[in-house]
Amino acid sequence: MLAFLLISHFVQNNHLVDRLTDVIAENDGTLPSFHQSTDEEQPPEDWQQAPQENDKIFNAETAFTTRFFVVTLSDTDTPESTDLSHISSITEETAKAYAEKAVNRGRERGWIFVYRYKIFETSQGDKAIVFVNGSLTQAMSNSNMISTILIFLVTSGVILTLIILFSRWAVKPIAESYEKQKQFIIDANHELKTPLTLILTDLDIAESEVVQNEWLDDIRTEGQRMSTLVNQLVVLSRMDEARPQENDTSFCFSDAAADTVSEFQTMAKQRHITLTTEMTESLHFLGDEAELRRLVAILLDNAVKYCDEKGMISVTLKKLKGKRHILFTVENSFQAVQSLELERLFDRFYRADKARTSGNGYGIGLSIAKSIVEKYGGEIHVHAVKNRAICFTFRL
Repeated sequence: MLAFLLISHFVQNNHLVDRLTDVIAENDGTLPSFHQSTDEEQPPEDWQQAPQENDKIFNAETAFTTRFFVVTLSDTDTPESTDLSHISSITEETAKAYAEKAVNRGRERGWIFVYRYKIFETSQGDKAIVFVNGSLTQAMSNSNMISTILIFLVTSGVILTLIILFSRWAVKPIAESYEKQKQFIIDANHELKTPLTLILTDLDIAESEVVQNEWLDDIRTEGQRMSTLVNQLVVLSRMDEARPQENDTSFCFSDAAADTVSEFQTMAKQRHITLTTEMTESLHFLGDEAELRRLVAILLDNAVKYCDEKGMISVTLKKLKGKRHILFTVENSFQAVQSLELERLFDRFYRADKARTSGNGYGIGLSIAKSIVEKYGGEIHVHAVKNRAICFTFRL
């Protein structure tokens, strides 16, 4: 809006002065004569030669308030003579210098200092340039523009203040609900940890006194799963907080990633999955090594769980050329990739294929992975590969 108003002021200013130059040019370098009229709404007869739209703008005083001069040009477009009868602040040398500048610009109209000029041809066939002093209209336009800018700044400040106040009021219930949700998860963790610990401890005692059986094994398995779930919920709730940087150290990301990948080799072999790696060595990164190992582990764990049996998992790590970015990719064969809602895989508690998780997934891991990547200002994406594989890529 501000840009539109400023441009509008500029265009209107030019248009007003251009109308003066047009009238002078149409009258061979002079303003038409005026006679006193008792009826202000009725223009004099000799003014009818000017465009009718000028009637309410030009009047008998225009000749006394308009300062202009005319420079006649020769056949070679050099200043030949000047008419300075309607201005006192311009000398003949200055007038000719302005005319030369106007000719050199090669445009019919333009501004030179505070003078708006127009190159025209007289009724005798001579070429001339009329210069009209536009300082008054420029001053008025500048004053209007300054007022517009001030109004813009004041109203912008008021609107911004209102937006901040009302947005805080509007978001407050959501923020409070979000904080309560986080606090509930943390409180639930503390409340559940103690009974879980007691259950698993008592289970150890029971197993020492009673012969181990499938029921005790089920209790231990489910207790451990519940303990893992509670811990992951706490991790997820803390991911939304600002990442502390006191644990950041420079470490070899290549070695950390290779170590993490090797931990999944046994799991992959059990499912007859071929796990291959292609990693650039000695890539260092500044961050929390434990957190980034967890990131790699989440993607590898997801790949092994969802990879087709006797399928393939490919892990690559490289540095982007010309950039200080690390690119990590995990691709695994998955024939049912078209059935996945890829855009939802990073949603919390969303499980793409419940039948393939064997009861071990909670739909939290990829959400944690995304939170870790975003805390480092990176990006993580997922896409299908030729309708036969799924590929996760993150850039740090």
